[in-house]
Amino acid sequence: NLNKFYKRKEIQRLGAENGLDARLFHQAFISFRKYIMESSSVSADLHIILNDICCGAGHVDDLFPFFLRHAKQIFPMLDCMDDLRKISDLRLPPNWYPDARAIQRKIIFHAGPTNSGKTYHAIQRFLSAKSGVYCGPLKLLAHEIFQKSNDANVPCDLVTGEERVFANEDSRQAPHVACTIEMCSTNTPYEVAVIDEIQMIRDPARGWAWTRALLGLCAEEIHVCGEPAAIDLVTELMYTTGEEVEVRNYERLTPLTVLDYALESLDNLRAGDCIVCFSKNDIYSVSRQIEARGLECAVIYGSLPPGTKLEQAKKFNDPDDPCKILVATDAIGMGLNLCIRRIIFNSIVKPTVNEKGEKEIDSITTSQALQIAGRAGRFGSSFKQGEVTTMHRDDLAQLREILSEPVPPVQAAGLHPTPEQIEMFAYHLPDATLSNLIDIFVSLSQVDGMYFVCNIDDFKFLADMIQHIPLNLRSRYVFCTAPLNRKEPFVCTTLLKFARQFSRNEPLTFDWLCRHTKWPLAAPKNIKELVHLEAVHDVFDLYLWLSYRFMDMFPDAALVRDIQKKLDDIIQIGVCNITKLIRASQSAAAPGTAEVVSEDFPLSRTQRDPRSGRPSRLGGRQEELKSYGRGSLANRLLREGLLTQEMLRQLESEWQDQHRNGRYGFGSKKDDQHGSRETRKKRK
Repeated sequence: NLNKFYKRKEIQRLGAENGLDARLFHQAFISFRKYIMESSSVSADLHIILNDICCGAGHVDDLFPFFLRHAKQIFPMLDCMDDLRKISDLRLPPNWYPDARAIQRKIIFHAGPTNSGKTYHAIQRFLSAKSGVYCGPLKLLAHEIFQKSNDANVPCDLVTGEERVFANEDSRQAPHVACTIEMCSTNTPYEVAVIDEIQMIRDPARGWAWTRALLGLCAEEIHVCGEPAAIDLVTELMYTTGEEVEVRNYERLTPLTVLDYALESLDNLRAGDCIVCFSKNDIYSVSRQIEARGLECAVIYGSLPPGTKLEQAKKFNDPDDPCKILVATDAIGMGLNLCIRRIIFNSIVKPTVNEKGEKEIDSITTSQALQIAGRAGRFGSSFKQGEVTTMHRDDLAQLREILSEPVPPVQAAGLHPTPEQIEMFAYHLPDATLSNLIDIFVSLSQVDGMYFVCNIDDFKFLADMIQHIPLNLRSRYVFCTAPLNRKEPFVCTTLLKFARQFSRNEPLTFDWLCRHTKWPLAAPKNIKELVHLEAVHDVFDLYLWLSYRFMDMFPDAALVRDIQKKLDDIIQIGVCNITKLIRASQSAAAPGTAEVVSEDFPLSRTQRDPRSGRPSRLGGRQEELKSYGRGSLANRLLREGLLTQEMLRQLESEWQDQHRNGRYGFGSKKDDQHGSRETRKKRK
């Protein structure tokens, strides 16, 4: 009878009307059934209803009031569902910014590819204005505009999550400010605002910051820079605010050519070449092979401190420096001015995490390929045109196809729950954890087609990690929004210690931090030590980030900034000697392996489906066997230490034998039976 009740469409509809979606309805029913079947006694009224149903004198629908009463005991939010729905209604984000709605703003979209001068024109207007704000995706970009503005005698402050630098010596605010986009103020009035890389409004983790800046900045002129793919969405969003968008299109200033040939060998490198890899492992492997040929190379990847990246870029750009080759990840796609003649893609597949949180390897997107390839032949550099190719011949046709495809239009803008919204949820649900509050908020939130709720996995990870520590809700929320790479155990452990000491109201002093990080630190002797130094740099960043939010509890920001600069210098020494570190790491590794650091990604490669154009996983024994002999998969397996040269030669020999026999890896029934007999003999 209870199961009949559960399957009734009418009951499911009533549940949905009372806030029980399919998932909650199922969970509530399981609990309700367990309560009835296992309780030693139930309330008299429920007992009577159950008796009537069993005797045929009642209907299973009569159970619904009791079921709903039980569901509200498990899910207290059902009692205040209307209030919670109102709080999590995200359908009108423009209304969150009354100051911006109070003025009539002029929106100018500077659209064009990399190296088209779009940002340059927006910055010229920024410099000529009485006041302005520049909002960029990276600290490096904010720092560049800060420097450029002050060099042009336009006083400009710098604001990032970890740093405040005033142009005026008396710490008075300058009329201009360059900031990372998360740090822009939506209350300060400006004459001009510049929002850089607007296409990142679609970013699943950070897109909310671009949405907030676009809708909330109080500026008479908003100059938006980015890919043409974002024009339609920005125009639609501004239509809801009653503001028109003026589009200015730009063409690339220097030609970019896709070469007809792949590099194929590092012996073919020329001055001004940049090899782009998508993992640290490949960075280490390629840089070691380059220097084995007697060439110097600069190295840039995402987890390096900004100062080290700038120094490596300066070394590569310096015409008098013998370093003429650059090995980099896609970290060069934004924020660094580099004199590159030719971009060489070491691979066109990149480790990613899909919507389900699973790690896989996908082809790079057209947007990513254009962003990276566009760094070649920068206007104003010594190279008047750019070239792009691949390391392996097999990849060149696919790269050409990727680059020729149109960039898909940006479909939606990111949103993120505010601290105020979460506090209102907590008021209604005082016993819920922060992670649960976020889950409930997202499940109840309503957005229209132009918006989506950003990925909150990192937030929830930190919320769960510090849940046992007694903190007030606002402080807990701040700790959970800290910029942190959760793949770094040392950084995560440090945040936990920060939160624990903070909860005891004990200031986190410079001495405490030095003891925890074992400062002072020596130059790294191998890659493992270099990676640890990068993690310590992230810990210092975390301290500085928290010091601007809790000044009393993190009081020694100036001292930490000083040792962070010293650490930057130590890391630079390590990066300059990276091949020595790799050799030291390899000598300590097991013989026959070539890899230094595990990237923690599977080797499942994906390629594009020719019909849909979407990435599809390579499958099948035949495809895998073919790939062994061709090089790219084999090389990757060698680098991962999963394959030795001897194993590779054996596989190639087996593949050739199977190819000649027309078997492609599948033996005959007789062979299988013979193999089984041999296996049994060996076991005996």
